[in-house]
Amino acid sequence: MPDPAERLRALHQTPPILVLPNAWDAASARVFEAEGFPAIATTSAGVSAALGYPDGGIVPSREMIEAVARIVRAVTVPVTADIEHAYAATSDAVAEVVLRVIAAGAVGINLEDYVPGATDLEPMALQVDKITTIIKAAKTAGVRVVINARTDVFLRALGAPDARLGVAIERGKAFLAAGADCVFVPGVCDRDTIAALVRGIGGPINVLAVDGTPPIADLETLGVARVSVGSGPMRAALAVVRDVARELKTTGTYRAFTTHAMAFNEVNELMK
Repeated sequence: MPDPAERLRALHQTPPILVLPNAWDAASARVFEAEGFPAIATTSAGVSAALGYPDGGIVPSREMIEAVARIVRAVTVPVTADIEHAYAATSDAVAEVVLRVIAAGAVGINLEDYVPGATDLEPMALQVDKITTIIKAAKTAGVRVVINARTDVFLRALGAPDARLGVAIERGKAFLAAGADCVFVPGVCDRDTIAALVRGIGGPINVLAVDGTPPIADLETLGVARVSVGSGPMRAALAVVRDVARELKTTGTYRAFTTHAMAFNEVNELMK
């Protein structure tokens, strides 16, 4: 059987499309694995919230990596970790963080080209150097880590609207040439732009599923290699908790958590 990194890498070869749910703790990871997903991603926003921090590079890298390690230990499928901008500025420092993520058991990473608080994307030459440095460091560690190279030009609405597609394609092609395995372009929902990204980048691309994103079957038809859900499931779970709290404070009844809750024994068995 291939090692976990190669199993994850092979899942990017479409079809079928890789549907990658994002876990924020060990329990959510177990649920996703039990439902048959062949790999699991983490969500930086979800993990940060679970640890009591806002999203955006605020969480200490040590706490994020510890959370990744707990998720990895909870499942048998490959795990890829969302490490934002890797909580570091230089290529060597980024690679050092990735080595710690690999030591925690993850075999893939999500690496952003935007540093929180910046007014523009990281210089492309620097981002490419980060990718090549990661690959060299990971090779030394004996893991050919799967790199999902993210560009935030659409998500952050940077630059002129009519220039964003060209920027995403240029960056995506450069990231793949540097050795990345997939290009993540969040913030894009319409079919025409997604199709143009697939054609222009010429390699596996990852789409973030949000309200308005085409169904998975349509994304596969468009040639998308990977679809992830980010912090969506975590935020949906928090909305349920909020509804429970409001019901307890208002009507004093319990339907918000008794109607659709998993049975105690089911959860307990899932954790064994």
